Amino acid sequence: MLKILHTADWHLGQSFHGFSRETEHAAFLDWLLQQLQQHRPHALLLAGDVFDTIHPPATAQKLFYSFLARARAQQPDLQLVVTAGNHDAGSRLEAPARLLETFDIRILGTPLNADGTELDLARLLVPLTGDSGRTEGIVIAMPFLRPADVPPVVADDPWLAGIREAWHQATAAARQMKDSTAPQAALIAIGHCHLLGGQETSESERRLIVGHAEAIGLDTFPADLAYVALGHLHRAQSFEQGRIRYSGSPIPLSFTESGYQHQVLLLEFSEGQLQSTQSLTVPRTIPLLTVPERGFAPLPQVLQQLESLRNLPALPIELQPFLRINVLATGPDPTRRQQIEQALQHCSVRLCPIQAQTAVEQQSADSPEPDRPATADLSVLTPASVLTREYQRLYAADPPAELLQALQEILQQEELSV
Repeated sequence: MLKILHTADWHLGQSFHGFSRETEHAAFLDWLLQQLQQHRPHALLLAGDVFDTIHPPATAQKLFYSFLARARAQQPDLQLVVTAGNHDAGSRLEAPARLLETFDIRILGTPLNADGTELDLARLLVPLTGDSGRTEGIVIAMPFLRPADVPPVVADDPWLAGIREAWHQATAAARQMKDSTAPQAALIAIGHCHLLGGQETSESERRLIVGHAEAIGLDTFPADLAYVALGHLHRAQSFEQGRIRYSGSPIPLSFTESGYQHQVLLLEFSEGQLQSTQSLTVPRTIPLLTVPERGFAPLPQVLQQLESLRNLPALPIELQPFLRINVLATGPDPTRRQQIEQALQHCSVRLCPIQAQTAVEQQSADSPEPDRPATADLSVLTPASVLTREYQRLYAADPPAELLQALQEILQQEELSV
């Protein structure tokens, strides 16, 4: 029996609308240590985006390396395999790899050999020992593949074709290792990619390229891979009856991710095949609140709803809930934020974005094909007519006279200064 924990997309060091997530990440890592102690897996697989940026703060690096040390001290036989994601600086992530390998911690930041000329297939293969004391799993630990990392392939899209070729070469190498050293082993893969058909949450997942053209097909992963542990998409999801899975992020990394549970996956393999999958739900440390809970509301209604937040218990700032506010705007209002901040003066919350949407924008968002505005005659456009057209587009009303008057005064001042 071989038991594995699959996790991904930690994004340590994330700044959330200017606020640190260190408290939440520290709580998650403490919880993860408890799961390791309780379930005693043979290995932990981390499928990319360890950090949120290529230059993570020292506090985030301390969290990561402290976790590795604590996990190994708690369970000396635990095997850890970590790969870089698109948010990570691969070469920096694997800089201490030689040191960490002495503790059975394998970090793969780049897939290429020392010369940077081809895939280092031997380095990408990590044998895992199970209950029998023998190799019961062979992991293909593939970091995020950039265009310069993949084998050259003549195709309409050399990058995507190269990604597929890289996976097929790596699987062939793993297959050869299995046949020669461990016929009973399961072939397991770690990848960080956007899988075609996967559900994304675009506020926090950095687009690899524009327009979903980076999405790879299921045929990227050969059928004899018993399990494919993916990272990159933050919503937990599976394909091919669970053979290919995103574990999802352990905490919500945007407000769009607050409505579903976060998890790590506990997997059991026997006789070279995946036997069972169990979702371990990560407890939510800090709530993400939205006012109103659904849609947008006029500012007076929002201010009224904010009064209920005064009943929240007083907490240190690092434990306070995050708050998003969605305002249905009926016109420009320079005092909007001031009114909201005043209403929250005695509330134990951290104010994040204030999103304003007009009724016209709301209607356009609900319409699959919004009507395009008529083409304007540039020869007759004036600053006042441009302002009027845009105001009418946003608010379905004429601009107030004082706004047009203010524009006229600005234009006159400009003329005098020339």
